[in-house]
Amino acid sequence: MAPDFQWRHGLCLDDKDNEVMGLDLNYSATACYRCFNLSTLANHSCTWSTSDETRNHKRIKKTSMIDESSGSSSSLCNSLNSLPRLQFRDHVWVYTQRYLAIEAMEEAALAMMAGKDTEVKEEGNGDGMKLVQQLIACAEAVACRDKAHASALLSELRVNALVFGTSFQRVASCFVQGLSDRLALVQPLGAVGVVGPAAKSMAITSERDESLSLVYEICPQIQFGHFVANASILEAFEGESLVHVVDLGMTLGLPHGRQWHNLMQSLVNRSGKVPKRLKITGVGNCSERLGEIGDELKRYADGLKLNFEFLAVEKSLETLQAKDINVEDGEVLVMNSILELHCVVKESRGALNSVLQRLHQLSPKVVMLVEQDSSHNGPFFLGRFMEALHYYSAIFDSLDAMLPKYDTKRAKIEQFYFAEEIKNIVSCEGPARVERHERVDQWRRRMSRAGFQSVPIKMLMQAKQWLRKVQTCEGYTIIEEKGCLVLGWKSKPIIAASCWKCS
Repeated sequence: MAPDFQWRHGLCLDDKDNEVMGLDLNYSATACYRCFNLSTLANHSCTWSTSDETRNHKRIKKTSMIDESSGSSSSLCNSLNSLPRLQFRDHVWVYTQRYLAIEAMEEAALAMMAGKDTEVKEEGNGDGMKLVQQLIACAEAVACRDKAHASALLSELRVNALVFGTSFQRVASCFVQGLSDRLALVQPLGAVGVVGPAAKSMAITSERDESLSLVYEICPQIQFGHFVANASILEAFEGESLVHVVDLGMTLGLPHGRQWHNLMQSLVNRSGKVPKRLKITGVGNCSERLGEIGDELKRYADGLKLNFEFLAVEKSLETLQAKDINVEDGEVLVMNSILELHCVVKESRGALNSVLQRLHQLSPKVVMLVEQDSSHNGPFFLGRFMEALHYYSAIFDSLDAMLPKYDTKRAKIEQFYFAEEIKNIVSCEGPARVERHERVDQWRRRMSRAGFQSVPIKMLMQAKQWLRKVQTCEGYTIIEEKGCLVLGWKSKPIIAASCWKCS
């Protein structure tokens, strides 16, 4: 049986309790952080359960905390007289964060603690449970801009979240790094904004290049995207003579065009006529890398005796224009985006829509979209934190099943690839936050607004056969969901592949 997950009493307030606390806003906004601590968790808790008594856990229960706190309210109010008077927006912001925390924690934590796909279940009510509680408490303190409490919790977390520990300790160490970076940028309560200067964006380094190659070789996520995309592209190229692929992001920055090796091989080996010419246009910010990939693809195509042309467009997706893509008469155009378009999503809805509308102007036959299937772009930090914790816990659990504890490759994948994503989600805001993953339903709405129509991917059996062929460990699953194919680890969706055409 999964261990009971106990929540701090500070998050279990009903409407009347909120009215009581609302009588003195200066007290409530400042003192609410004091109830976010582990001692309160130990003494006053609400226990998650599937029994009839706690089935309606979303209804918030009264406890004795109000009575206990009333006795010390006079001393607290005296100490608060010396503090600057807070703005009303601070109180609204604090209560909004706490309300969203309840919803996010209920959904994500129930899945993490009660599901069969987490490390915490195996650890029972011991260190693993305490680590989860400390992580959530620290995230709350950071969200409430309580630097003293957050710093104290981070000190404890650095001791318990071991880089070479259990799978949950390892993922926790990445979140500790992100929380530490975010805390360093937090402004005091009463200031405008939540964080100060933008954190540095994810840079291309030799360590990240190596870790990306390891992710491709060991984990099935990227290979799954390539397999589904190539199968759909081959179907679109059936019987065509001049075929053209626009690769948005150019193979994720992998040093070789591995996806296009497989496509070339399939074009040459399949029955029917071979296209007279295959053209690939690579879009990216690094002309040198694009040139290297283009030369490598040219040599590979020559070995297959395939007429091949490569064009490089040195631009970001935000600045890419339809005129930058050279489409000739008679060409069949397809577009390919593997884990790229989420980086274009911004706070404003128009950023991605503008990019998609410019792509729509080229009238591609199909657009292949492969993205992380998780909600890491919510407007509130605590919600994003819990979603990311659930998502990456599943990924680290899969790595634990595939690689030994002290494997060097595993450490590089975790610390140089996934840790960078986690830190970007947790610590960055504004333009620096580029890991804005969204669920497939949200992508469906975005693509529809831009004038694209879903094309069902009908190859579930082939995808399952592919998964058995690549010989990953047991636990990975592939399901079909509303015309999309979703790769998951046990019950948690990881990557979703979808296909689109112009309406």
